[in-house]
Amino acid sequence: MSGYHAFHDPVIEGVLYSSEEIADIVVRLGKQITEDYRGRDLALITVLRGGYVFLADLCRAIDLPLSLDFMAISAYGAGGGAVRITKDLDDQIEGRDVLVVEDIIDTGLTLNYLLSVLRQRKPASLAVCTLFDKDIRRLADLPIEYVGARIPDRFVVGYGMDLGGRYRNLPFLATLHDEVMG
Repeated sequence: MSGYHAFHDPVIEGVLYSSEEIADIVVRLGKQITEDYRGRDLALITVLRGGYVFLADLCRAIDLPLSLDFMAISAYGAGGGAVRITKDLDDQIEGRDVLVVEDIIDTGLTLNYLLSVLRQRKPASLAVCTLFDKDIRRLADLPIEYVGARIPDRFVVGYGMDLGGRYRNLPFLATLHDEVMG
């Protein structure tokens, strides 16, 4: 928890993954992706805002030439069941090997939508890498090629994940007190 040794906040219950543990996971994933994509035209894509912290670390752990791109998606409608793209890719992905980089996958519904959109753009391949997988809540059947760690069904913040826009800057993954989430 370097930089946050004395971090105290009544919302935070405890540290689920330390910054050192996250760094080890990122290195492991980076090595595997480097092996799997050697000699290919790799494009990493993440969804803003949460995925940028993991993407920044992961891209530096991959020892290959690659490109980075970003999308933003917004939920709308009753219950937030529908999603729309609010920021699209800047680059074309047709014929490229695309790896969608997620900070966390929960129900998988938003990712399922995103993958269907990306498939229509005819990439050479399309795969998913997530730092954290909360698979107990999965509603969409998704192939996830790279999983950093599975986590319990708890709301988490830190390392890009937020609560009301706050706590993304924590260098670790933290759980919240149950009463915070109501």
